Amino acid sequence: MNRRTFLSVGAGATAAAFASPALAAPTPKRKLRKAIMYSTIGVKGSVLEKFRAMKAAGFEGVEPMGAMNRDEVLAALKDTGLHAASVCDHIHWVKPLSAPDEATRQLGLDGLIHSLHDAKAYGAGSVLLVPGIVRGASVRPGDSTYEECWERSIAEIRKAIPVAKDLGVKISIENVGNNFINAPQQAVDYLDAINSEWVGFHFDIGNVGRTGHPAEKWIDTIGKRIVRIHVKDFRAAPATGTTKAADRPKLLEGDTNWPAVMAALDRAGYSGWAITEQPGNQAADVETARDMVQRLDRIFAL
Repeated sequence: MNRRTFLSVGAGATAAAFASPALAAPTPKRKLRKAIMYSTIGVKGSVLEKFRAMKAAGFEGVEPMGAMNRDEVLAALKDTGLHAASVCDHIHWVKPLSAPDEATRQLGLDGLIHSLHDAKAYGAGSVLLVPGIVRGASVRPGDSTYEECWERSIAEIRKAIPVAKDLGVKISIENVGNNFINAPQQAVDYLDAINSEWVGFHFDIGNVGRTGHPAEKWIDTIGKRIVRIHVKDFRAAPATGTTKAADRPKLLEGDTNWPAVMAALDRAGYSGWAITEQPGNQAADVETARDMVQRLDRIFAL
Protein backbone atom coordinates (compact mmCIF):
# COMPACT_ATOMS: atom_id res chain seq x y z
CA MET A 1 0.00 0.00 0.00
CA ASN A 2 1.51 3.35 -0.99
CA ARG A 3 1.36 6.52 1.13
CA ARG A 4 -1.56 8.07 -0.76
CA THR A 5 -3.63 4.87 -0.51
CA PHE A 6 -2.80 4.67 3.19
CA LEU A 7 -3.91 8.24 3.80
CA SER A 8 -7.09 7.69 1.78
CA VAL A 9 -7.96 4.58 3.74
CA GLY A 10 -7.01 6.31 6.97
CA ALA A 11 -9.27 9.24 6.17
CA GLY A 12 -12.20 6.87 5.64
CA ALA A 13 -11.48 5.10 8.90
CA THR A 14 -11.29 8.41 10.73
CA ALA A 15 -14.64 9.49 9.34
CA ALA A 16 -16.19 6.21 10.43
CA ALA A 17 -14.74 6.60 13.90
CA PHE A 18 -16.22 10.04 14.33
CA ALA A 19 -19.60 8.74 13.21
CA SER A 20 -19.64 6.61 16.36
CA PRO A 21 -19.21 8.58 19.62
CA ALA A 22 -17.96 5.45 21.39
CA LEU A 23 -15.02 5.19 18.98
CA ALA A 24 -14.20 8.88 18.64
CA ALA A 25 -10.78 9.97 19.91
CA PRO A 26 -10.25 13.49 21.22
CA THR A 27 -8.65 15.86 18.73
CA PRO A 28 -5.31 17.15 20.05
CA LYS A 29 -5.48 20.80 21.07
CA ARG A 30 -2.44 22.04 19.23
CA LYS A 31 -1.27 25.62 19.55
CA LEU A 32 0.08 26.09 16.03
CA ARG A 33 0.01 29.35 14.10
CA LYS A 34 0.09 29.51 10.30
CA ALA A 35 2.73 31.61 8.55
CA ILE A 36 4.38 31.74 5.14
CA MET A 37 7.96 32.37 4.07
CA TYR A 38 8.09 35.74 2.31
CA SER A 39 10.20 34.54 -0.61
CA THR A 40 7.55 31.91 -1.47
CA ILE A 41 4.68 34.38 -1.81
CA GLY A 42 3.87 34.31 -5.52
CA VAL A 43 1.59 37.35 -5.46
CA LYS A 44 2.98 40.21 -7.53
CA GLY A 45 3.27 43.66 -6.04
CA SER A 46 4.67 45.54 -3.08
CA VAL A 47 5.41 44.15 0.36
CA LEU A 48 2.09 45.58 1.56
CA GLU A 49 0.16 44.03 -1.33
CA LYS A 50 1.73 40.64 -0.67
CA PHE A 51 1.01 40.87 3.07
CA ARG A 52 -2.60 41.89 2.46
CA ALA A 53 -3.14 38.92 0.16
CA MET A 54 -1.72 36.47 2.72
CA LYS A 55 -3.85 37.99 5.47
CA ALA A 56 -6.95 37.60 3.28
CA ALA A 57 -6.00 33.97 2.65
CA GLY A 58 -5.97 33.23 6.38
CA PHE A 59 -2.32 33.34 7.36
CA GLU A 60 -1.44 34.82 10.75
CA GLY A 61 2.20 35.52 10.06
CA VAL A 62 5.02 35.85 7.57
CA GLU A 63 8.73 35.05 7.61
CA PRO A 64 10.50 38.09 6.13
CA MET A 65 13.96 37.87 4.63
CA GLY A 66 16.81 39.65 6.33
CA ALA A 67 17.88 43.05 4.95
CA MET A 68 14.47 43.96 3.52
CA ASN A 69 13.38 47.59 3.81
CA ARG A 70 12.71 47.55 7.54
CA ASP A 71 10.31 50.49 7.55
CA GLU A 72 8.30 48.97 4.70
CA VAL A 73 8.01 45.62 6.48
CA LEU A 74 7.02 47.26 9.76
CA ALA A 75 4.36 49.35 8.01
CA ALA A 76 2.95 46.28 6.24
CA LEU A 77 2.85 44.31 9.49
CA LYS A 78 1.00 47.14 11.21
CA ASP A 79 -1.43 47.60 8.32
CA THR A 80 -2.38 43.92 8.06
CA GLY A 81 -2.05 42.74 11.64
CA LEU A 82 0.24 39.94 10.51
CA HIS A 83 3.08 38.90 12.81
CA ALA A 84 6.70 38.13 11.98
CA ALA A 85 7.07 34.42 12.67
CA SER A 86 10.81 34.38 12.05
CA VAL A 87 13.39 36.08 9.83
CA CYS A 88 15.32 34.14 7.19
CA ASP A 89 18.98 35.11 6.91
CA HIS A 90 19.34 36.69 3.47
CA ILE A 91 23.00 35.99 2.76
CA HIS A 92 23.84 32.52 4.09
CA TRP A 93 23.84 30.88 0.65
CA VAL A 94 26.10 33.42 -1.07
CA LYS A 95 28.37 34.29 1.87
CA PRO A 96 28.39 31.08 3.91
CA LEU A 97 29.91 30.86 7.35
CA SER A 98 31.81 27.80 6.11
CA ALA A 99 33.72 29.68 3.39
CA PRO A 100 37.48 29.09 3.36
CA ASP A 101 38.34 32.81 3.27
CA GLU A 102 37.86 35.01 6.30
CA ALA A 103 36.46 37.95 4.30
CA THR A 104 33.51 35.90 3.04
CA ARG A 105 32.83 34.48 6.49
CA GLN A 106 32.83 38.01 7.90
CA LEU A 107 30.20 39.10 5.37
CA GLY A 108 28.14 36.05 6.35
CA LEU A 109 28.45 36.95 10.02
CA ASP A 110 27.48 40.56 9.30
CA GLY A 111 24.40 39.27 7.47
CA LEU A 112 23.42 37.07 10.41
CA ILE A 113 23.77 39.96 12.84
CA HIS A 114 21.74 42.20 10.52
CA SER A 115 19.01 39.55 10.41
CA LEU A 116 19.03 39.30 14.21
CA HIS A 117 18.42 43.06 14.44
CA ASP A 118 15.65 42.78 11.84
CA ALA A 119 13.98 40.05 13.89
CA LYS A 120 14.14 42.20 17.01
CA ALA A 121 12.56 45.13 15.15
CA TYR A 122 9.74 42.94 13.83
CA GLY A 123 9.06 41.18 17.11
CA ALA A 124 10.24 37.82 15.80
CA GLY A 125 12.07 35.53 18.21
CA SER A 126 14.15 33.56 15.75
CA VAL A 127 16.44 33.84 12.72
CA LEU A 128 16.69 30.92 10.30
CA LEU A 129 20.31 30.14 9.45
CA VAL A 130 21.87 27.76 6.94
CA PRO A 131 25.21 27.33 8.72
CA GLY A 132 27.35 26.43 5.71
CA ILE A 133 27.71 24.48 2.48
CA VAL A 134 29.63 21.24 2.02
CA ARG A 135 31.00 20.00 -1.31
CA GLY A 136 28.41 17.95 -3.16
CA ALA A 137 25.46 19.99 -1.89
CA SER A 138 22.32 19.74 -4.03
CA VAL A 139 21.26 23.39 -3.80
CA ARG A 140 24.54 25.05 -4.82
CA PRO A 141 28.23 24.15 -4.84
CA GLY A 142 30.10 24.16 -1.55
CA ASP A 143 33.80 24.63 -1.00
CA SER A 144 34.41 22.92 2.32
CA THR A 145 34.55 19.44 3.76
CA TYR A 146 32.06 18.37 6.40
CA GLU A 147 34.63 18.88 9.15
CA GLU A 148 35.63 22.31 7.83
CA CYS A 149 31.99 23.39 7.64
CA TRP A 150 31.47 22.18 11.20
CA GLU A 151 34.46 24.03 12.63
CA ARG A 152 34.18 27.27 10.65
CA SER A 153 30.44 27.72 11.06
CA ILE A 154 30.50 27.05 14.81
CA ALA A 155 33.30 29.59 15.27
CA GLU A 156 31.27 32.28 13.45
CA ILE A 157 27.98 31.44 15.16
CA ARG A 158 29.64 31.78 18.55
CA LYS A 159 30.59 35.35 17.61
CA ALA A 160 26.90 36.14 17.04
CA ILE A 161 25.59 34.55 20.24
CA PRO A 162 26.22 37.62 22.46
CA VAL A 163 24.16 39.70 19.99
CA ALA A 164 21.38 37.10 19.94
CA LYS A 165 21.30 37.05 23.74
CA ASP A 166 21.27 40.84 24.00
CA LEU A 167 18.39 41.09 21.50
CA GLY A 168 16.47 38.11 22.86
CA VAL A 169 16.39 36.42 19.43
CA LYS A 170 17.45 32.81 18.85
CA ILE A 171 19.60 31.56 15.99
CA SER A 172 17.85 28.54 14.48
CA ILE A 173 19.85 26.11 12.32
CA GLU A 174 17.93 24.75 9.33
CA ASN A 175 18.33 21.34 7.73
CA VAL A 176 18.50 21.83 3.97
CA GLY A 177 20.23 20.59 0.81
CA ASN A 178 23.67 21.82 1.86
CA ASN A 179 25.11 18.31 2.40
CA PHE A 180 25.52 19.11 6.10
CA ILE A 181 23.58 17.68 9.06
CA ASN A 182 22.14 14.79 7.08
CA ALA A 183 20.89 12.73 10.04
CA PRO A 184 18.99 13.53 13.25
CA GLN A 185 21.84 12.75 15.64
CA GLN A 186 24.14 15.05 13.67
CA ALA A 187 21.73 17.90 14.44
CA VAL A 188 21.92 17.13 18.15
CA ASP A 189 25.70 16.81 18.06
CA TYR A 190 26.01 20.16 16.28
CA LEU A 191 23.82 21.94 18.82
CA ASP A 192 25.72 20.25 21.64
CA ALA A 193 29.01 21.49 20.20
CA ILE A 194 27.73 25.08 20.11
CA ASN A 195 26.29 24.61 23.60
CA SER A 196 24.13 27.73 23.86
CA GLU A 197 20.50 28.22 24.80
CA TRP A 198 20.44 30.92 22.09
CA VAL A 199 21.00 28.42 19.28
CA GLY A 200 18.28 25.93 18.40
CA PHE A 201 16.91 24.19 15.33
CA HIS A 202 14.60 25.33 12.54
CA PHE A 203 13.28 21.95 11.41
CA ASP A 204 12.18 21.65 7.78
CA ILE A 205 9.78 18.73 7.41
CA GLY A 206 10.00 18.37 3.63
CA ASN A 207 13.77 18.67 3.38
CA VAL A 208 14.41 15.35 5.14
CA GLY A 209 12.21 13.28 2.85
CA ARG A 210 15.07 11.59 1.01
CA THR A 211 17.65 11.45 3.81
CA GLY A 212 16.70 7.94 4.84
CA HIS A 213 15.44 9.28 8.17
CA PRO A 214 11.73 10.19 8.26
CA ALA A 215 10.68 13.57 9.61
CA GLU A 216 9.11 12.04 12.71
CA LYS A 217 12.48 10.47 13.63
CA TRP A 218 14.19 13.85 13.34
CA ILE A 219 11.55 15.47 15.55
CA ASP A 220 11.81 12.75 18.20
CA THR A 221 15.60 13.11 18.25
CA ILE A 222 15.88 16.91 18.32
CA GLY A 223 12.85 17.32 20.56
CA LYS A 224 12.41 20.53 22.49
CA ARG A 225 15.38 22.16 20.79
CA ILE A 226 13.16 22.77 17.75
CA VAL A 227 12.47 26.52 17.73
CA ARG A 228 10.53 26.81 14.46
CA ILE A 229 9.28 24.46 11.74
CA HIS A 230 8.94 24.76 7.99
CA VAL A 231 5.94 22.85 6.71
CA LYS A 232 6.33 21.44 3.24
CA ASP A 233 5.81 18.14 1.46
CA PHE A 234 8.12 16.07 -0.71
CA ARG A 235 7.98 13.52 -3.48
CA ALA A 236 9.82 10.27 -2.77
CA ALA A 237 10.23 9.26 -6.42
CA PRO A 238 13.17 10.86 -8.26
CA ALA A 239 12.31 13.48 -10.86
CA THR A 240 11.74 11.97 -14.32
CA GLY A 241 10.34 13.11 -17.65
CA THR A 242 8.29 16.26 -17.27
CA THR A 243 8.75 16.39 -13.49
CA LYS A 244 11.47 18.79 -12.46
CA ALA A 245 13.61 18.14 -9.41
CA ALA A 246 12.50 21.49 -8.00
CA ASP A 247 8.80 20.65 -8.31
CA ARG A 248 7.18 20.16 -4.94
CA PRO A 249 3.75 18.59 -4.45
CA LYS A 250 1.01 20.46 -2.64
CA LEU A 251 0.67 19.74 1.06
CA LEU A 252 -1.03 16.36 1.58
CA GLU A 253 -0.29 15.31 -2.02
CA GLY A 254 3.26 14.13 -1.40
CA ASP A 255 4.82 11.32 0.60
CA THR A 256 5.15 12.85 4.07
CA ASN A 257 3.58 10.72 6.79
CA TRP A 258 1.66 13.64 8.29
CA PRO A 259 -0.11 11.70 11.09
CA ALA A 260 3.29 10.46 12.30
CA VAL A 261 4.80 13.95 12.00
CA MET A 262 2.02 15.54 14.03
CA ALA A 263 2.27 12.85 16.69
CA ALA A 264 6.03 13.48 16.94
CA LEU A 265 5.47 17.24 17.29
CA ASP A 266 3.02 16.48 20.10
CA ARG A 267 5.64 14.33 21.84
CA ALA A 268 8.17 17.13 21.50
CA GLY A 269 5.70 19.59 22.99
CA TYR A 270 6.06 21.86 19.98
CA SER A 271 3.79 24.89 19.73
CA GLY A 272 3.97 28.20 17.94
CA TRP A 273 4.75 28.99 14.33
CA ALA A 274 4.35 26.54 11.47
CA ILE A 275 5.76 28.27 8.39
CA THR A 276 5.05 27.09 4.84
CA GLU A 277 7.78 27.04 2.22
CA GLN A 278 5.98 25.72 -0.81
CA PRO A 279 6.57 26.93 -4.40
CA GLY A 280 5.33 30.43 -5.21
CA ASN A 281 2.68 29.18 -7.64
CA GLN A 282 0.91 27.64 -4.64
CA ALA A 283 0.48 31.14 -3.18
CA ALA A 284 0.11 33.07 -6.43
CA ASP A 285 -3.08 34.81 -5.31
CA VAL A 286 -5.54 34.80 -2.44
CA GLU A 287 -7.35 31.71 -3.73
CA THR A 288 -4.29 29.49 -4.05
CA ALA A 289 -2.89 30.74 -0.75
CA ARG A 290 -6.22 30.02 0.96
CA ASP A 291 -6.05 26.47 -0.36
CA MET A 292 -2.65 26.14 1.33
CA VAL A 293 -4.08 27.47 4.60
CA GLN A 294 -6.89 24.92 4.44
CA ARG A 295 -4.38 22.14 3.82
CA LEU A 296 -2.45 23.28 6.91
CA ASP A 297 -5.66 23.13 8.93
CA ARG A 298 -6.22 19.55 7.77
CA ILE A 299 -2.66 18.59 8.72
CA PHE A 300 -2.95 20.20 12.14
CA ALA A 301 -6.14 18.22 12.81
CA LEU A 302 -4.55 14.82 12.12
